[in-house]
Amino acid sequence: MTTKYVVLFTLLALMGCNTPIQPSKPKLVVGIVVDQMRIDYLTRFENHYGNEGFKRFYNQGFVAKNHHFDYAQTKTGPGHASISSGTPPAIHGIIANDWFDKTTGEAQYCVGDVSYQSVGTTTSEGKKAPTQLLVSTFSDENRLATQSRGKAIGISIKDRGAILSIGHAANGAYWFSGKDEGKFVSSTFYMDALPQWAEDFNTSRKIDNYLTTWDTYYPIESYIETGPDNTPYERIAPGKKTPTFPYDLAAVAAKAGYDVLKTTPFGNSLTTDFALAALQGEALGTDDDADVLMVSYSSTDYVGHAFGVNSKEVQDTYVRLDLDLARLFAALDKQVGKGNYTAFLTSDHGVAHVPLYLMDHNIPAGYFMKKDFVAKLKKHTADYFGSEKLIRNISNNEVYLNYAEIAAKRLDITQIKSVIASFATSCEGIAVAYDTSELMKMNKSNAIIERLQRGFHPKRSGDVVFVLEPGFMDNGKYGKKGTTHGSAYIYDTHVPLMLFGEGVKKGQTFERTNITDIAPTICAILGVSNPTGTIGNPIKEALK
Repeated sequence: MTTKYVVLFTLLALMGCNTPIQPSKPKLVVGIVVDQMRIDYLTRFENHYGNEGFKRFYNQGFVAKNHHFDYAQTKTGPGHASISSGTPPAIHGIIANDWFDKTTGEAQYCVGDVSYQSVGTTTSEGKKAPTQLLVSTFSDENRLATQSRGKAIGISIKDRGAILSIGHAANGAYWFSGKDEGKFVSSTFYMDALPQWAEDFNTSRKIDNYLTTWDTYYPIESYIETGPDNTPYERIAPGKKTPTFPYDLAAVAAKAGYDVLKTTPFGNSLTTDFALAALQGEALGTDDDADVLMVSYSSTDYVGHAFGVNSKEVQDTYVRLDLDLARLFAALDKQVGKGNYTAFLTSDHGVAHVPLYLMDHNIPAGYFMKKDFVAKLKKHTADYFGSEKLIRNISNNEVYLNYAEIAAKRLDITQIKSVIASFATSCEGIAVAYDTSELMKMNKSNAIIERLQRGFHPKRSGDVVFVLEPGFMDNGKYGKKGTTHGSAYIYDTHVPLMLFGEGVKKGQTFERTNITDIAPTICAILGVSNPTGTIGNPIKEALK
């Protein structure tokens, strides 16, 4: 090599031309989705958290304190799909946990697919697949980028939590089959048989250790951040006369089976146990190709629905989840190494206070009598247009019309939708209703309208959508006990987002970030393409 070329290459090196395009990547990305976690659970219960669980994100990582869902359907299926894909239901197609199929006239479960068979069980629990998810996930993109050498594993009590968080190209998604089985199962979409480590976990019957007594981890009198143990806002567990500690899980399991663990913090502990088995069994994070492990904690949702935001049961569930997170991180530190993996934690949706609790504190809230509303709406349209067959279905706060009947009667569909929207808006508990064709033309300056638009999928959504008043919820089979989610309001949209590890800069932000920003942020850390439907952006403040 001549002297002039040596000088040239030396200058280029000094100018940074030999700097790698992609900085060092993590060996493993661990995504943690805490089902139904409100943002204030981080601060309300912090005095009972240790330093190695939730607080590890605060002490070592980046915290986005103004993180939101940017669409209206704040439910488990859409939430996991948006976290993993970086796009809203309008694009990924998961508009609810289940929805009315306009073609078949039947209900479609978000991960239901009978063309696949169960793995690890003789029941139908495994007839599931991500075929309703219309886009790729960030783990799918990592699989493509690594020529499938990077592994992808999804784990949850709920099938939709495991499947929609990990996607199409995963090595495996595993979920819980309760009742009289009490084991983790999968689908032939992912595998022909459970791997040996999963079989070993199921046959170990470690689950039986959790059929014990659920009492508070710390003395109940120290849980001053929540209300009394016995309130009229909580559902009463089978075999109990009051919604109070302690809970004899073995006694309930004798009648209800292993499903009893779902509505206890031990469902989260069992999920952690299985995640640790997967971590070791799949040797995740031990080679040069980045792997992805998605862990969705579902029991927080079951407990929250049953007992409400202000319950001792919810507080104890989060106290114990903090300990499970510490266990998970300790195992990751040992196997993958501190600084060699990237972890993030978020939620698939928030949750509302029990309306009766709010009403007792003079805060506007109430109950929407859906059954009465449906009957009145059908009668109103029948009287107005002379047909009782105009409405095919009402679900997920959407009205689906019978196009064949409308055509046969030669009716004006625009007028029908206008009449329905006007009637719905006049009903108690409903704030507003829109013809969805008109909704998509509206100005996005209204945040609720924009969230509705981002949730509208033309092939799956209804013809009229209605929005309940703030603090209102459907007075379903549990009446005025317990709570739910699924609105476009801030108590359902505001959730945590925290990251730590490789590629993450320590800090925090109060700037608004969206759930659709998570996938592109992780893709930036991994140095891979964004999922096919992504509309979000990397959170640059969080990145080194």
